[in-house]
Amino acid sequence: MTSFQQARVDLGSQLRSLREAAHLSGKDLAERLHWQPSKVSRLENARQTATEDDVVVWAQAVQAPPETADELIRQAIALLERHDDWKQRHRSGLAALQEDIRDLEARTRLFRVFEPNIVVGLLQTAEYSRHVFRKVKRLYSAPEQIDAAVRVRMQRQEILYDRSRTFRFVLPESALRTRLAPIDVMRGQLDRLIAVSTLPNVEFGVIPFAAELPSAPINGFWIYNEAMVGVATMTKDLVLRDPDDVAFYVRAFDDYAKAAVFDEAGRDVIIHILDEYRKQSSH
Repeated sequence: MTSFQQARVDLGSQLRSLREAAHLSGKDLAERLHWQPSKVSRLENARQTATEDDVVVWAQAVQAPPETADELIRQAIALLERHDDWKQRHRSGLAALQEDIRDLEARTRLFRVFEPNIVVGLLQTAEYSRHVFRKVKRLYSAPEQIDAAVRVRMQRQEILYDRSRTFRFVLPESALRTRLAPIDVMRGQLDRLIAVSTLPNVEFGVIPFAAELPSAPINGFWIYNEAMVGVATMTKDLVLRDPDDVAFYVRAFDDYAKAAVFDEAGRDVIIHILDEYRKQSSH
């Protein structure tokens, strides 16, 4: 067990002890917090990382002493601020990783996402997602949980239809042409992007090949509200909360967005790629 996972186990055990001391079942606590019972189980059994908000409301629900609550909050913040190794996370399973992301998204109202090489997870079709997970599994020797991970990723996408949230996605044209799946799957994926781009709370921008880039697109990044940035590298997931870091990525996102085309112009780029895929399919 890695040190990160051990710290998560320790935090989950302490949360369970507080619940039991308050004579609450997992279902009772979930009802108090308006959570799914499965979330209580995931946190206690270290299948999901408790956030600062999770610990705060948990401590309040079980009437934990202030000093105990403060210590647990400190542990939760320390876990979230760590540079979390992808191999460590995948040992918990791809589905558990998707659950972690879904809970983070549930607390977010404004999403700003730049992805240079892949279609964003929230916009993936099931088949495209399946091919992506297969490649992740091969690279990181993840457990055999691809079907479960795809199901959770598809469930995550329900948030797109919540009009109280705003989504801004920017991808270079190259990301739409990167062949991570067979042509028929890629065509289905592009059709999905055209449909999602028409949602009233979704802005989908494509940076055409002809556009000048503001900087080299090395890594993708997700900005959650104004509070946090997730940056994925090949071996690390970076979680950045420092206001200067967040401000830097907000500026970077705005620069990429200025180079992108949206609405009909963006869909025209996708349609052009679709036409090329159709021609390849007919050969």
